[in-house]
Amino acid sequence: MRLSEMSNKEIIDFQRGERLGILGQTDLLIDEETGDIHAFMIPTMKWFGFGKKEHEVTVYWQQIKKIGQDMIIIDLERME
Repeated sequence: MRLSEMSNKEIIDFQRGERLGILGQTDLLIDEETGDIHAFMIPTMKWFGFGKKEHEVTVYWQQIKKIGQDMIIIDLERME
């Protein structure tokens, strides 16, 4: 599957049933020698006190449970 085919898919956390973002809005951690994708770095906005604070969730390739037609299901607690 090409990255361009994956770029509009929503990323859903399996454990929380929470939408984390869209793949096209993430940064990728790529092995420069092989071109393999190791992880997605997903920016998220959370409310802290009176304002929003941005932080990043790192999703490693091993944490992906399923890539479907419209979404990517991940399990943040799973690491093999």
